[in-house]
Amino acid sequence: MSKLRFYTARLLRDDTTMAHLSTSQDDLLSGLRGKAVALVGNARALAETDHGKAIDAADLVVRINRAPMPQPGSHGTRTDWLALAVRLSDEELDHIAPKRILWMSPKRKRLRHRIAHSPGFYLYPLADYEALKDRLAAPPTTGAMMIDLLLRSDLASLSLYGFDFFASQSLSGRRTAEQVPHDFNAESGWVHDLLRRDPRLSLTPNVKT
Repeated sequence: MSKLRFYTARLLRDDTTMAHLSTSQDDLLSGLRGKAVALVGNARALAETDHGKAIDAADLVVRINRAPMPQPGSHGTRTDWLALAVRLSDEELDHIAPKRILWMSPKRKRLRHRIAHSPGFYLYPLADYEALKDRLAAPPTTGAMMIDLLLRSDLASLSLYGFDFFASQSLSGRRTAEQVPHDFNAESGWVHDLLRRDPRLSLTPNVKT
């Protein structure tokens, strides 16, 4: 798709046209069959752990937004998928070097041509966003969207690292829970309900092992 057509579709919020750039959800999820997946959140407390080797040992490592990796010992080094809902510069993208980018934000106006034309690009459907927003009664975080998406697949396991529902705030910003539009209590309750119902899901404590 030419840049002119892309930016016109973005300006007009023409999601149907933009969706043509995306791999299908079926194709995306079929590649996860039987795999151990690590989803790495951005809780500050993760930096105090030694989970890095376990993260890198997963079949697939998914990171979120700015994907801070202050040290290999706590965060590992690999980024196979980057779940993105913020603007990143070319330098930031090159540094993270994901193999696949998933655009999770309903704000399509932030989506860059480079990202939309990257290998394996995936555009998170607006219908999925709205369904999860209704379930949580608040805009979902990128992490929540990814949990919901990944558990639709036939993956073997999904291990969450760096998730404490903003108890230690985020490594990638200084905002407090009151300054972001998410309901972390609702997300915590939702995730813990999933933990009880889906044996594939685990929540790794943000402490040294």
